[in-house]
Amino acid sequence: METLSHTITTSASAKPRLPRNDNVHRRLLRFRHGFSSLNLGTLRSQRSSSGFFKVECSQQSSKNCIDFSDPDWKSKFQQDFERRFNIPHITDTFPDAHSFPSTFCLRMRTPVTEDFAEGYPSDEEWHGYINNNDRVLLKVIHYSSPTSAGAECIDPNCTWVEQWVHRAGPREKIYFKPEEVKAAIVTCGGLCPGLNDVIRQIVITLEIYGVKNIVGIPFGYRGFSDKGLAEMPLSRKVVQNIHLSGGSLLGVSRGGPSVSDIVSSMEERGINMLFVLGGNGTHAGANAIHDECHKRKLKVAVVGVPKTIDNDILLMDKTFGFDTAVEEAQRAINSAYIEAHSAYHGIGVVKLMGRSSGFIAMQSSLASGQVDICLIPEVPFNLHGPHGVLRHLKYLIETKGSAVVCVAEGAGQNLVEKTNATDASGNIVLGDIGVRIQQETKKYFKEIGIPADVKYIDPTYMIRACRANASDGILCTVLGQNAVHGAFAGYSDITVGICNTHYVYFPIPEVISHPREVDPNSRMWHRCLTSTGQPDFI
Repeated sequence: METLSHTITTSASAKPRLPRNDNVHRRLLRFRHGFSSLNLGTLRSQRSSSGFFKVECSQQSSKNCIDFSDPDWKSKFQQDFERRFNIPHITDTFPDAHSFPSTFCLRMRTPVTEDFAEGYPSDEEWHGYINNNDRVLLKVIHYSSPTSAGAECIDPNCTWVEQWVHRAGPREKIYFKPEEVKAAIVTCGGLCPGLNDVIRQIVITLEIYGVKNIVGIPFGYRGFSDKGLAEMPLSRKVVQNIHLSGGSLLGVSRGGPSVSDIVSSMEERGINMLFVLGGNGTHAGANAIHDECHKRKLKVAVVGVPKTIDNDILLMDKTFGFDTAVEEAQRAINSAYIEAHSAYHGIGVVKLMGRSSGFIAMQSSLASGQVDICLIPEVPFNLHGPHGVLRHLKYLIETKGSAVVCVAEGAGQNLVEKTNATDASGNIVLGDIGVRIQQETKKYFKEIGIPADVKYIDPTYMIRACRANASDGILCTVLGQNAVHGAFAGYSDITVGICNTHYVYFPIPEVISHPREVDPNSRMWHRCLTSTGQPDFI
C-alpha cells in the first residue's frame, strides 16, 4: 500500500522545468495557473515570424490547452479558472446536507447553550458574515509586455484577464453542529515560528463556535498510526499561553502511514474536522485524505494552513514564519559582518534556509544592507573563473577590506557532491553549499597568496525554533480563525492564505503543483542586486 510519504513525493515532483535561457518563454509560462490541469509539461512555445507566440499541445492534452487564435479564448480561460478554483464543499458529496444558522456571532457574547443549531439569541441581524459570492482579485498588476520586469502574462499580448478567488471568513450558514464536531489538529514537517500561534487560535475559534471536543494529533501524521501516541485534549485553558514560546505543542515529524490508514484512524476516532499545518508535502497529504474521505462518503472537512518558513507556496503573499525568519536572520548576518569587518581581510559566510526558493536569503540580504553577495537556488553561479564568486570576493577584499556572503541552502547544488539520500518526506538531502563556499574560499585565497579570515555561520535551527514576531503573530491568528470558518462553512480540501493583503481560500491542488520560486527578473530580486552591488557570476 502506498505510504503517505510516497504520495507526497509524487506530488512534489510534478514541477515542470522551463528552459532557463529563454526568459520570455519563462515569463509567459511562469503564470502556470493559466492552463488547465497544471499540465505544462506538454506545452511548447514557439516564436512565429511575426514575433508572437503560439501555444501547442500534445494530443493527449490538447483539450486542456489554450488556442490564442480563438477569439473566445479569454472567456474560456476564465471559465476554466473558475472551475479549477471552485473550492470543494460538503454538498458535493452530500447534496442533501442541511445548513444551520451560524453559532459564530460577535454581537451577542452570552454563553452558548446546548441548543447550538438555533444560533446566538440577538435582537439585531449581525452583518459580520462573508457572502459566499465574495471574491478577491488574484493578480492586481496589468503588465503591458512580457518583457516588463516580473511580468506574469497569460498570452503574448499580456491581455488583462480578471481572476477571482474565494474570500475567507465566517459564513451565515454552517454545515456542522458544534456539539457533533470532533476537531483534530496536526502539525507536520519541520518546525516553523508561529505553529503554536495557529494551534491556539484554531482552538479558541472552535470554542467560540461551541465545539467542546478538540484534540491534537501528536508528531504529525505519524500520530494517526502509532499506538503509543495518545491524542492530546485541547482547550483554551491548555493553549492560552503556548504562543509565547517556539516549537509545536503537538510535536512534528515527516512522513507517516498510508492515506487509507489515516482515514481509517479518523473514522475510529470520530474526527470530522481536520486542520493540517504544513508545507507542500503536508498539503499533498491533506489533499489525499480529502479524496479518500470523499471516496468513503465521510462528512469530513479537511482544511490546511500553509506552514513553510521558505515562503515557497504558490499564489500567496507570504506564509507564516517567513517574516520571523527574515528578522532572526539579521542577527546571523550582523554577526558575520562584525566578524568580517573586525578581521584583517575578513569574509563572513551565512547559510540560510531555502531548499528550492531563495526568498529568505533575498529578503534578509535586502533588509540587512550588510551583504555583498547573495546566492539563491533560482540563479546559477560559478565559484571559479574570471566571473566567479571567488574572483569577486578578491575584488571586495582589495577594495573594501571585508565581505559578507549570504547563501540559500539549495543554491549551487551542482557544485557540491550529491548525497542521493532522501528524508522521511521524500525530499533530497542537500549537499552543504555553505561549507563548500567556506572551504573553496580559504583554498582560493591561500593559492593566490592573500591572507583571508573566513568565518561560517549556519543559524538554521536557531531560526526555526524561535517564537513568532508580531507580524507573524497577527498572520497566524487570522489564518487560524479563517481555517475554522472555512471548515464550519462546509468547505474541504482548501487552504487559507493571504492574497493581495486579503485572506482567501484556495483549493489545495492549485497551490501544491510545485514550489514557488524567486523570479530572477522580478523587481524584488533587482532590488537585492542593487543593494549588494554584485555582478552576474556566470
